[in-house]
Amino acid sequence: MNNYHVPSKDKWEFDESVTDIFDDMLARSIPQYEVMRKAVTDIACSYLKTGGHLLDLGCSRGDQIDRIAAICGKDCYYHGIECSEPMIIASQKRFKDLKNIELYNIDLRKDWVDIQNCNVILSVLTLQFIPIEYRLQVLQRCYDSLSPGGAIILVEKVIGNSANLDSLMTENYYNLKHKNGYSIYEIERKRLSLEGVLVPVTAKWNEELLCNCGFKFVDCFWRWFNFMGLVAVK
Repeated sequence: MNNYHVPSKDKWEFDESVTDIFDDMLARSIPQYEVMRKAVTDIACSYLKTGGHLLDLGCSRGDQIDRIAAICGKDCYYHGIECSEPMIIASQKRFKDLKNIELYNIDLRKDWVDIQNCNVILSVLTLQFIPIEYRLQVLQRCYDSLSPGGAIILVEKVIGNSANLDSLMTENYYNLKHKNGYSIYEIERKRLSLEGVLVPVTAKWNEELLCNCGFKFVDCFWRWFNFMGLVAVK
């Protein structure tokens, strides 16, 4: 049996074993992965102005920053927040020669980076790992840090509006993972390790969180069963 993708601990952690396989894991675990990433990149580049600032919450190995910086270039400033030390080390190595990229190893439940007038804030598969009681606080800080007309791009795993719909979406999701090479054992081990760590809410709940923070314009730009992308403009 190939244990390369089996979590090494009972509870999921973004440790070195996950960091080493992270890019491949995302590509095999997230439906329409490249479609989603390109959509995030395109929207972010539409809002990021010359000399402007982009903040990525949960930047992991820096893939999304790298994609956007390749288009928007050195005339913008990029900031990445990541609480996993192995992930932040990987990002530091990736961007070691770039002076317009700053990385912060902080826990969003406790700390924040005071960057005012951001054009774009990204939260790509990040909020779902933050305990529910802290999510409104994090999104409110995002709203306060954005410049008028700035945007937050939120990508999340979500649950269905009913048990039957949620089961349907979950079944299709697990079928996709199985087709992408994960064994039934690997899928189940990862599911168990993520219980209580990754806590999704409904699509409507995520929209309401953004509206409660003050965002006036919220729209869905991508959806595949139990995954969705939202853009909200200040």
